[in-house]
Amino acid sequence: MSACENGRQWQRALAGAAQRDAGGEAGANIVSFNAGISACDKGKQWQRAFSLLSDMWEAQLEQNVISYNAGISACEIGEQWQRALALLSAMWEAKLGPNRISYNAGVSVCVKGEQCQQALALLSQMREAKLEPTVILSYSAGTSACEKCEQWQRAFALLREMREAKLEPDIISYSVGTSACDKGDQWQQALSLLSEMREAKLEPDIQPQR
Repeated sequence: MSACENGRQWQRALAGAAQRDAGGEAGANIVSFNAGISACDKGKQWQRAFSLLSDMWEAQLEQNVISYNAGISACEIGEQWQRALALLSAMWEAKLGPNRISYNAGVSVCVKGEQCQQALALLSQMREAKLEPTVILSYSAGTSACEKCEQWQRAFALLREMREAKLEPDIISYSVGTSACDKGDQWQQALSLLSEMREAKLEPDIQPQR
């Protein structure tokens, strides 16, 4: 099943799970379930991933961080931000502190669902948990959330926060931040970001942001 996961063969992973259940003696364990959930996640089969999570609960198997992360990642594929937040909450209730992978996936799914406030709240939780956000997976997703929700002030603040944390914004972060300022009719701020891009030796793209 782990080989099927690595090969993104979710159908074969589920077939292995069915054989496992039919065999009786081998029984179900958390490792096999995690492999199946991850295989479904990588195969973009988020409904099946959730089905396996439900099977784990019914089998009274305690999920670990790997289980939850695979489930949250599946939520990202299916753009199920409410379920992702529910899984993050369940991790805290189970006394399993979400890690950087958990939060990155959570932020990403909230961005896809245009849930700006939720995405920024998760970034704040990362800082409170002393988990340093990464540039592309966290901050860029956060600025993207601000851009989609037309929160140019927050997008600008996130870019400043990145610099203060000694994390150099990449071209994606700057482009999204510039777009957010554009949508907010803040042309001075947009030009300021373009100037910072040049200073950072990042070549601005020529694609229109509207």
